Amino acid sequence: MRFYAVALTVIVLDQASKLFIQATIPLGRSVPLIPDLFAIVHILNPGAAFGLLAAQSSAFRNPFFVAISLLAIGFILHYRHRGLKDHSLASTALSLILGGALGNLVDRLRLGVVIDFLDVHYVQYHWPAFNVADSAITVGVSLMLLELVLDERRGRHPEPTA
Repeated sequence: MRFYAVALTVIVLDQASKLFIQATIPLGRSVPLIPDLFAIVHILNPGAAFGLLAAQSSAFRNPFFVAISLLAIGFILHYRHRGLKDHSLASTALSLILGGALGNLVDRLRLGVVIDFLDVHYVQYHWPAFNVADSAITVGVSLMLLELVLDERRGRHPEPTA
């Protein structure tokens, strides 16, 4: 149950934060919190990470991203249910990725775009804006990589049970 609790927590935090941004910050505006380093913004991202495919028509882009999200969610659930006994780090990682994927999928289904609002920058050099779901996915992927490295060092490899 912890797997689903983590995923649900990510979804709730992601959607609540996006609803708060929509209600309090006009689209396109920026609120500096740490000058020349961090701001809260309100932007709509039609693409994927780093604006990937943002220039494509929405008739292609939206079904494509929804399909990719559903495939990823299906893969995560399938892999998770095949068994990750003795791999709690991998299980946590997958739950973070699942929650992030579902959080951004909700935006795509509701709005056709994803709301991004975290802006990390150094003076004029900006990292692409992101959100809670993106952060969960990034942390989840990082934990999966860490699990792989740790398993390699221990001489064991995750083998899902049938």
